[in-house]
Amino acid sequence: MLRPRVIAVDGPAGSGKSTVGAAVAAVLDYLFFDTGVMYRAVTWAALERGIAPSDEAAIGALANRLVIDVLPPVSPGQGANRVIADGQDVSEAIRREDVDRNVSVVSAYAAVRTAMSARQRWLGARYGSGQAEKPGIVMVGRDIGTVIMPDAPVKIYLDASAQERAQRRYDELRRKGKDVPFEQVWADLLHRDELDSGRALSPLRVAGDAVVLDTSGLGVDDVVAAVLRVVMERAGVATDGRGDGKIPDVEVF
Repeated sequence: MLRPRVIAVDGPAGSGKSTVGAAVAAVLDYLFFDTGVMYRAVTWAALERGIAPSDEAAIGALANRLVIDVLPPVSPGQGANRVIADGQDVSEAIRREDVDRNVSVVSAYAAVRTAMSARQRWLGARYGSGQAEKPGIVMVGRDIGTVIMPDAPVKIYLDASAQERAQRRYDELRRKGKDVPFEQVWADLLHRDELDSGRALSPLRVAGDAVVLDTSGLGVDDVVAAVLRVVMERAGVATDGRGDGKIPDVEVF
């Protein structure tokens, strides 16, 4: 019942956007699209080609010629979408630590954002019309509700304390067998926050009509349930029967 059938999820690193967005998409049978993978793919490609992250002109040119595809997992419910860059599956490679450290720098470049934004907007419009392979789309990023899909009927901004976000990232790296000092993870996250919020083009900010959910101390299921309540309310579907428009059990601003 959403028109367009788009759910925009924004927020800083480690706020749970990808985990929550993927779960919400699975419940609704929407396409899950983490737009950040496009910027990661450009960053990875630059590093592989020996292009310095500070070389804005070279990276901008690379972004305009790099062919990036985002495909569903091989089997439904098995992992995240696959990311293909110039025919190569880079789904794992774009999660490297050197990509983590440089993606915010690369994603701030005007030429990169222009190239990626156009592709993201096209994909959002196609799925939002209900004419694609899935009935809708959950788009996750940092400027979806403010720049890419400003007309999305549901805009969610996920947040959490910097301490908790750093801990989540640290735990994720440890699960993957990567022994990175917590202090480095913490410093990298704060640096990324500064770059994302301070860039001149499409900075990370809360859309005026977004629902802000603080995920600090909450389980994934709780946050997913809260987002689904917002979706149902925006679609005009009764949720808890109280009719007061509130979302229980989650801090909402």
